[in-house]
Amino acid sequence: MDATKVAQALLMAGKEYISVMKVHGDLPEERIKSVLEEFRGSIYQRPPIRASVKRRVRVRRIYYLDFLEAEGRNVLFRVGCEAGTYIRKLIHDFGEVLGCGAHMQELRRTKAGPFDEKKDLFKLHDILYWYTLWKETEDEKHLRRFILPMERAVDLLPKIYIRDSAVDAVCHGAHLTAPGVTYIETGIEPKADVAVMTLKGELVSFANAVARTDEIMKLSHGIVAKNTRVLMPRGTYPKLWSSSR
Repeated sequence: MDATKVAQALLMAGKEYISVMKVHGDLPEERIKSVLEEFRGSIYQRPPIRASVKRRVRVRRIYYLDFLEAEGRNVLFRVGCEAGTYIRKLIHDFGEVLGCGAHMQELRRTKAGPFDEKKDLFKLHDILYWYTLWKETEDEKHLRRFILPMERAVDLLPKIYIRDSAVDAVCHGAHLTAPGVTYIETGIEPKADVAVMTLKGELVSFANAVARTDEIMKLSHGIVAKNTRVLMPRGTYPKLWSSSR
């Protein structure tokens, strides 16, 4: 299975960054901290000139924004934000409110969706060591030390679990219907992105829900989620459905 297809789930997931901002004037820390606080919550942002998207104003959410330390005019801070937030533009706007201007010196992404650098990064010499052990022993447990199952990428997506008899139909592109659903997670809203899963916890496809969780649970027929991307190869589960002629 081509696990790179799950990158779609990470593109729209929240992100965390640690950045160094250089302010263009000498300011007290308390002034900088107070301005950072003003940017928590929903903000308006226009992408910078050198961006891969249209430069129209849009709303992005800043989940948290923590001042870490300052040295001279360099300010270290951590920000958790909605996907599509431009940190260099955020820093430019900080500078505008501060009244002296500011620019980004350094930036490091520390989280992307469910992946966190503290628990999901590995040193290259460790990877080489485990890979060498696998080559010598052919025991896949060594590969599993650093190759994560692609289902990890959808940890934060709401999920719909389906019957084995419905899996191959979905793999052939059929939208998910009510009889194929075994159970469903709470909090799903219409048009929400969901992960369609087997009863074993295997990822079948990405889909858009057509109703809320409580509404889907009451349905006995009809489409409950429309596929946007199938990830499991056809034939992984036996074909237990009939195609119309």
